[in-house]
Amino acid sequence: MTNDNRQLPLLPLRGLLVFPSMVLHLDVGREKSIAALEKAMMDDQQIFLAAQKKVRLEDPEPKDIYSIGTLATVKQMIKLPNGTMRVLVEGVYRGEIIRYIEQQDEFIVEIQELKDIQGDQHEEEALMRSLLDQFEQYSKVSRKITHETFDTVSDIDEPSRLADMITSHLSLKIKEKQELLETPNVKDRLQQLITSITNEKKVLDLEKKIGQRVKTSMEKTQKEYYLREQMRAIQKELGEKDGKTGEVGQLKEKIEQSDMPEHIRNVALKELDRYEKVPQSSAESSVIRNYIEWLLALPWIEKTQDTIEIKHAEAILDRDHYGLEKVKERILEYLAVQKLTQTIKGPILCLVGPPGVGKTSLAKSIASSINRNFVRISLGGIRDEAEIRGHRRTYIGAMPGRIIQGMKKAKSVNPVFLLDEIDKMANDFRGDPSSALLEVLDPEQNSNFSDHFIEETYDLSNVLFVATANYVNNIPGPLLDRMELISIAGYTELEKQHIAKQHLLPKQLKENGLTKGDLQLRDQALMKLIRTYTREAGVRNLERQLATLCRKAAKIIISNEKKRVVVTEKSIEDLLGKPIYRYGLMEEEDQVGAATGLAYTAAGGDTLSIEVSHYPGKGKLTLTGKLGDVMQESAQAAFSYIRSRANDLNIDPEFYEKRDIHIHVPEGATPKDGPSAGITMATALVSALTGRAVKKEIGMTGEITLRGRVLPIGGLKEKSLSAHRAGITTIIMPEENEKDIESIPESVRNDLTFIPVNHLDQVLEHALVGDMDESNKR
Repeated sequence: MTNDNRQLPLLPLRGLLVFPSMVLHLDVGREKSIAALEKAMMDDQQIFLAAQKKVRLEDPEPKDIYSIGTLATVKQMIKLPNGTMRVLVEGVYRGEIIRYIEQQDEFIVEIQELKDIQGDQHEEEALMRSLLDQFEQYSKVSRKITHETFDTVSDIDEPSRLADMITSHLSLKIKEKQELLETPNVKDRLQQLITSITNEKKVLDLEKKIGQRVKTSMEKTQKEYYLREQMRAIQKELGEKDGKTGEVGQLKEKIEQSDMPEHIRNVALKELDRYEKVPQSSAESSVIRNYIEWLLALPWIEKTQDTIEIKHAEAILDRDHYGLEKVKERILEYLAVQKLTQTIKGPILCLVGPPGVGKTSLAKSIASSINRNFVRISLGGIRDEAEIRGHRRTYIGAMPGRIIQGMKKAKSVNPVFLLDEIDKMANDFRGDPSSALLEVLDPEQNSNFSDHFIEETYDLSNVLFVATANYVNNIPGPLLDRMELISIAGYTELEKQHIAKQHLLPKQLKENGLTKGDLQLRDQALMKLIRTYTREAGVRNLERQLATLCRKAAKIIISNEKKRVVVTEKSIEDLLGKPIYRYGLMEEEDQVGAATGLAYTAAGGDTLSIEVSHYPGKGKLTLTGKLGDVMQESAQAAFSYIRSRANDLNIDPEFYEKRDIHIHVPEGATPKDGPSAGITMATALVSALTGRAVKKEIGMTGEITLRGRVLPIGGLKEKSLSAHRAGITTIIMPEENEKDIESIPESVRNDLTFIPVNHLDQVLEHALVGDMDESNKR
């Protein structure tokens, strides 16, 4: 230690700085700090004060403390009742910490005095005057600087002391004050301080302007409130019902006259009381008003009288829908049970089928047949639970969920409520809407349905819920458990023809301003339209094509080309262009390495061509056609079975070492998956490897095992309809699916030959041309 250096206890400061010549009170509570103070009082009452870099740090290390601070004298120390020490200190001079000597019980540091660096006397005098001028202007806009403080500062004639004194009175950040403390050059310190005061003065000016604007705004609001109260008093004296007072009166009258349950009425009146007290300009006012209007708009006890007459219901269903006998029979059974039990508690009906088969219109017919209001909500694409349960009223723009919105539209507590596209719901971070629907569709729970917006429980037990879906596999399991499925497979060509003549064509003629005499569509032309211009399970595209015909006919008639348009099998191409689809998708001749499978999709049944080729290689199996995991596994199973039975199938046992095999399913852009293509792939493979052709009139469906067993599949009805549409006459199917043949329409069943099988050998026997012994070994 040099002669000029000193060893002193260190007191770290939090959120403040002490400058030379500055007198300040400090409250000290940390153990190390109190120990440092006590040591200072035992010695010469001098202590070194340095600021912490981070204010919230409770136990700082040397690296957390600025190295430059102020040596100060402790003038007074008082112990407070809460255990802290209040001390009065006076700054003496700047100092810099050279090293830390003790850090355990208290900080002991070695410090070196930092002497001021004086500059040109005249330049410093000029800077002092400028600084005092700026400080005077600052004191006028700052409420913290009194006239006495300014007078005291003005009497200081020493540049260094003046700078330190003014700095101690400014509302600067600790970092800025520390920079001024660390500046030994007096001229630089004065210049830096002038800049800081100028910036602070600008900030204070802005604060003053903002404060003035806020004050003006508050005065305006208070004035409006005062005038509004005066207007209310005047209206009351005059007996007028205008303004918010009149509005509250009207709402109260509506609430008292409504058929709300007593507890709901009390809630509405309580909210109305809040609404009356809240200012009209308040955002909360519109929220409360919206809530009251929802309570008034909802049906609470309003009912429509059920008229469940089975013959009447049957007549309406037959009038609105042709075919669908099994579906209509199940609906009539459902209604008969409701009539006998006088309650609708039971399974929720779910109509499952491809687009365009009449699921939504069936639900409308159910409502019409029992004299109930009908309401429909679409669940397609919903991924937010609040869409079902509503938003809480604390959120801006909050609304009830779709269930409560639907009940408002229904205007009765017992409507037929259609939940459309229930298989199209999704879930993400906003919740799982399908889980929220569980309460809605559970007869044991929905009498106390809770919507986040309404908050009060709402009774849904009188609602007849009907759901629709395209694909049953996409319906969440817990929801599916609460519903009874009614499958609608699609329509035969004859049914489509009848629907078009009896329903679709008359409807399109009316919508396009035509009469029956303006457009005549021959039966052969209609059948060609069904077969070659549409390919669907339902009739939606058929209706679009009929609409196109009507528009073409309207144009011809308006152009005075003809008074009447007759559409024949030949002339239909002039109106609609070349056929879009080829009627009958079966092969024109027996093919080697190509088999026709039957598939079930969300749009109904469809035919699936599977092709196999092989060429010299090393046994590589290639699968193309955008196949899913299940179809790839079916291909692998078929390949493994054929390898294990190569000798019996008259195939070279070493084919898998010499030949590469490629299995392709055309329409590669369309994703395909499912287990029912197993026997089709195996048949195509055997055909390609033996050279035996597959019979062109055969379509097949079935899952295969490694032992060649054929397992049952689903959707036989839909697949049979698609096979019939494609011109296929024979269907090979699993033996266990024989029970499903009865569900196929009789007109289709009579045109098809069904071959039940339980093993792949039976499939090959019926599907391949020729005998096994006649094929050439490969």
